[in-house]
Amino acid sequence: MQRLSLSIALLAALNLTGCSSMLSSATEELGNNLTSVMLNHNDPETVFAAMPSYLLLQEALLKQQPDNQALLLSTAKLYDSYAGMIDNETRLTALSEKALDFSFQAACLQKAEFCQLKTLPYPEFEKIIQASNSSDLPSLYGLGASWALWIQGHKSDWNAVAQLAQVKAIMQQIIKLDEGYEHGSAHLYLGVLASLLPTAMGGDAAGAKQHFEQAIKLSQDKNLMVKVLYAKNYARMLFDRPLHDRLLNEVLKTPAKQENLTLINILAQQQAKQLLKSADNYF
Repeated sequence: MQRLSLSIALLAALNLTGCSSMLSSATEELGNNLTSVMLNHNDPETVFAAMPSYLLLQEALLKQQPDNQALLLSTAKLYDSYAGMIDNETRLTALSEKALDFSFQAACLQKAEFCQLKTLPYPEFEKIIQASNSSDLPSLYGLGASWALWIQGHKSDWNAVAQLAQVKAIMQQIIKLDEGYEHGSAHLYLGVLASLLPTAMGGDAAGAKQHFEQAIKLSQDKNLMVKVLYAKNYARMLFDRPLHDRLLNEVLKTPAKQENLTLINILAQQQAKQLLKSADNYF
């Protein structure tokens, strides 16, 4: 009830403003603040329980400002975060579709040529992505992150899985423009992509290791999920138990509280405990 009352009060405050530019600014600020509160929370269960209400609030705000690019991106990021916390393939499919749709809307507002990225043949897609510049980074990263999640939610569809090439191209361009963007997360995505398959089946173990190590460096060891995915996707693939255990124990010894990373770090520590617990049966 308190969350509902707060949401109504915030919406009422927005509706009291008489200037559309003030409304846009306030709506954008609220969306960004909601995202920040979620990412900095220290209790995943509280966030998980509250997030559906916030997602609906974000979409209500978008009804007022459908062309607010920043709000579209923050809404997509919230959907990405929520979908990443659930263990239900049907819901993941539905939520990832919403996140990708919001990310595409935001990208389309950024540049007209981005509007057709989902349907273009890969050579044309790649040409547009490679022509992007640093002002496009928020749109590119939002699109790449949501697209990767969408593929995960549609992993039984080979046509969807084939679009990993588009995600890879986006992340490679982000690295080219600013490899430290979002704590070096583009390297993290590329590390995961490179370690999806064993080397004998086309995987790139050496490339994966390089990307994971660079992601750790660029995040200044603040994003603990990097080491969890490094252990889960790379160390387990190569059956490297010493690396696996070292990475996960480092995660558990590192403080989780970090600006805009607290929630994901706590989730990382939970996963680290589970991976260590199952290590004897795996190796």
